[in-house]
Order: sequence, then structure tokens, then C-alpha cells
Amino acid sequence: MLEVSEVNSFYGEAHVLNDLSLSVGKGEIVALLGRNGMGKTTLIRSIMGVKPPSRVIGSIKWNGEELIGLPSFEVARKGIGYVPQGRRLFPSLTVTEHLTVLKPAHEKTGWTFEKAFDFFPRLAERRQNRGDQLSGGERQMLAIARTLMTDPNIILMDEPSEGLAPVMVRHLEKIMAELRGEGLGILLVEQNLYSALDVSDRLYVLETGRVVHSDVTANVAANLDSLTQYLGVH
Repeated sequence: MLEVSEVNSFYGEAHVLNDLSLSVGKGEIVALLGRNGMGKTTLIRSIMGVKPPSRVIGSIKWNGEELIGLPSFEVARKGIGYVPQGRRLFPSLTVTEHLTVLKPAHEKTGWTFEKAFDFFPRLAERRQNRGDQLSGGERQMLAIARTLMTDPNIILMDEPSEGLAPVMVRHLEKIMAELRGEGLGILLVEQNLYSALDVSDRLYVLETGRVVHSDVTANVAANLDSLTQYLGVH
């Protein structure tokens, strides 16, 4: 389980996260919602140690082990995967090269080359195409597949639906549901309220670095007025 407890994150004198607490269990999709500038990406960076804030106070534990202060590669080695906002692919590498840069093609344990292509058949069709030759939806699938090759137990996804057509967003939701069926936990950072409601088990809403609302998704979906005031949607 990922447990974030009373975390405060700072960039210089700017206090971005304020006593933020949340949790993600095994095989659970937890959505973190909020408008731009509310601290969602700062939380991901605080967990992963990627471009981390200048100071993080509190506790971030994965299966009881403290993560604060660890370099990002050590966090990843503990089974925490990260799909960054904007996909961050290498434009000159092929689909195959993206998948084998972290694990050789002959590896037969965990998420293998073959399993990734079985899970994402569209990528199998495009295996020789470079990153800059893929559509937005294909790039997002590749970003997720690349992360799966590290054999994570939980994945942090930062705005995965950004820039995608509605049909691709629905496909992405299906992928996340299938990953949950594989036993993976997912912390889903989103601005797309309705997509988050469709796929998540629980959700948290951030405003100015604080959790201002949390509940199981079924309760929230029955009373959207409790969220729209924070998210500015209608």
C-alpha cells in the first residue's frame, strides 16, 4: 500500500502541499482531481523523487518503507511505476526499442516483451515505428507499456487523458480497468472529472495543496454538486 501522511512540499518559500494525506491499496484505482496549479504534479514528484520539491516534510511510505529522500531510481526499484504527463517518449526510438531499453526481449519473467504486445495489440502492429510516428493514443499506450516493463506493483499516472479524443479516453479507461484486474494499484492524476468517475474506486480533490474532498466514487457520482464547486465543471 502507498500511504501519504501529512505531507508538506515546498519550492523555495512557496508552500505547495499542505498536510496532504491519501492512500492507494493493491488493485485499487484512486483518482486525484483538481484544477491546474493545485499541487497534483507536485505530489507525484514528491513520491517519485523526479524533479522533487526543494523540501518535503511528512511521510510517504510504500509497504511500510519510507520513500522521502530516496533517489528516483530507488523508488522505481521498489515497484513504483510512473507514466509522466506528456508521455516523454524518445522520438527517434521505435516501439520495440522503447520496450526493450529497460528489459531485454528474451526475458521471460514479469511483464515480458510478448505480454506487452498481447496487452497492446496496436503497439505490436506499430512495433517498428518511431515515437514521433505514433498517434496521441498510441504514444499513451507506449508510455504505459514502457512503465509496465519495470514490473511495477503500483503506477502513478499524471494526466493520461490529456489531449486524447473521447474514443481514446474510453480505451484508456478500459486499459486501466484491466491493469486493476492484474492486481496493480493506480494513482490517477486527472482533470477529466467524468473519466475519473468512470474508472476510479475512490477519489480525492485538491485545492491549493489541500485535500478538500474525499470519498468512494460511487457516492460522488450520485452527488456531483459536491465536486463541481472545486473543479469548475458543470
